[in-house]
Amino acid sequence: MKQLALLGASGHGKVIADAALLSSWKSVTFFDDIWPAARWNGHWAVEGNTATLLARLANFDGVIVAIGNCKTRWEKQQFLQAAGANIARVIHPAAIVSAYASIGAGSVIMAGAVVNVDAVLGNACIVNTGATVDHDCKLANSVHISPGAHLSGNVQVGDCSWIGVGAAVRQGVVIGDHVMVGAGAVVVKPVANGMTVVGSPAMPLARR
Repeated sequence: MKQLALLGASGHGKVIADAALLSSWKSVTFFDDIWPAARWNGHWAVEGNTATLLARLANFDGVIVAIGNCKTRWEKQQFLQAAGANIARVIHPAAIVSAYASIGAGSVIMAGAVVNVDAVLGNACIVNTGATVDHDCKLANSVHISPGAHLSGNVQVGDCSWIGVGAAVRQGVVIGDHVMVGAGAVVVKPVANGMTVVGSPAMPLARR
């Protein structure tokens, strides 16, 4: 039996759990550091905190960090990997992922998402519901492509950057590390590290 542990009893975690059970995983178990204050995440029990998960790692075939915040997700994944966790991937059966794309450990691809040929996703990435990552895109570690966001071909996105709901990025654009692209933004030129950009065309709002 393939058993998956999820660290992060969140709404995002529920979506991952549902995708996992619709694919090759037979069971999911949640852990969260707010336990025991929270003992349920929707349909699934929360069975302990990070320490509990570490003590039970041998019981699971894989682990996913189910936390939306990019920086926190990456820190937690590195911690678990150093502790010996087998970091898994989850791809919803209704996603379309090219056989020639590369998906890093801890990454999740949600329903209706498309990841096209020669796209490369780093570790701990999220391609959320209905988002698209076109040919030859390069996503670094812990990038989050939000629902309905679209990356044209040859886009590069740096570590821990977040592309907001419904945003669009023109082909060939380079987005730096720790960038926030606002919901519905249209990115047509490079975005430097640490910037927040909003609007159409996207313009800097403030440094994070």
